Amino acid sequence: MFANNLRRKEMVETAKKQWYVLHTYSGYEDKVKSDLLSRAQSMGMQDYIFRVMVPEESKVETVRGKKQDVEEKIFPGYVLVEMVMTDESWFIVRNTPNVTGFVGSHGGGSKPSPLLDEEVERLLKNQGAPAKRSADVDFELGESVTITEGAFNGMEGKITDIQPDKYKVYVSVDMFGRATTAELDFDQVKKLED
Repeated sequence: MFANNLRRKEMVETAKKQWYVLHTYSGYEDKVKSDLLSRAQSMGMQDYIFRVMVPEESKVETVRGKKQDVEEKIFPGYVLVEMVMTDESWFIVRNTPNVTGFVGSHGGGSKPSPLLDEEVERLLKNQGAPAKRSADVDFELGESVTITEGAFNGMEGKITDIQPDKYKVYVSVDMFGRATTAELDFDQVKKLED
């Protein structure tokens, strides 16, 4: 098992993470995002499946004579995922509930084509997300944080380790009376307000 984990780590370091487009049942985009992040966490695939995005834009709509800001999906029925494409990561993403397939796959188990870098830059910029991750964080060991995404969403814990080169923090949370360590991306936690 140790040899398999070591081999997987070596593959991640040599493989390139890229953005892919998933086709989903319309109306299930947010559910797919949540499920995919949870599956990545529970199946130990955080080194393969990184960010999941449902592109949205704000629009002003008039409802019953009142103007309201409404978030509208830019591409209904589609979800973007940043991942390293391996047989295992492809299988996990493809078999997430409500995912009907990858865009750019030709069927028969063929791997899909990733988005072009220019497309990704434009989409991320429009969503207000950083296109390139920055390792400039001011987290400290022992600091209390709230988890904002994934299987531990909403839970509070303390940082036990920080890996700026991998954009990861390790947070100890209390689960069923036991301390459990969660491996999270920097953007999946926020500092607790004093």
